[in-house]
Amino acid sequence: MQSRGFVVSHTFELVVVRHGRTAWNAAGRFQGHSDVPLDDEGRAQARGVAGLLYGEALTRAVASDLQRASETAAIVLAGRSVPIETDPRWREMRFGAWEGLVWNEIVARQPELAHASATTPKFYTPQGGESFDELCERIGDALADVDSRASDGDRILVATHAGPLHALLRVALGADEADALNVKFSPASVTRIALGPAGASIVELNATAPAATRA
Repeated sequence: MQSRGFVVSHTFELVVVRHGRTAWNAAGRFQGHSDVPLDDEGRAQARGVAGLLYGEALTRAVASDLQRASETAAIVLAGRSVPIETDPRWREMRFGAWEGLVWNEIVARQPELAHASATTPKFYTPQGGESFDELCERIGDALADVDSRASDGDRILVATHAGPLHALLRVALGADEADALNVKFSPASVTRIALGPAGASIVELNATAPAATRA
């Protein structure tokens, strides 16, 4: 099903990869704009994505400038002659005072969040952070830039984070359809979105490589 969300001028496919695991992911810590590197498992996960995308023609690559995303892109594209552009607009949601903390530590500081969920930060704004609406605005700007330089038929890799993935779904599909998907993006997952003047549609959502391929 195609949704009339963000209007683009060209017909192209985004292959959107969430970065591989970091030590903070493993510990459940909010990362945001903190520049945390991949851990060994995250690098193995990125190699698994490279296997998933093996043989596919990718015409362009854009990555968040945070190293966990840019390194994921570099691993995925190893051996290809596709340069990686970095764009800070694809960074994770800025979590401000929450960065480096686990959810229990956040709730201890802000008891009013005791009945909230750590997996839905779009419903609350961290102190010193940004709102989900603000994140959607910058992802919309980033998507408009991708469209302005795209050609019909392009398949473009975007290496980013879970928050921007949720924002991208909201921008591309509209709030109702994006929220109905109710997806929790896995580390090193692949989501494909087809975009064109007629609208956007999900081609693949949150696909991951089998553990056996992450050698």
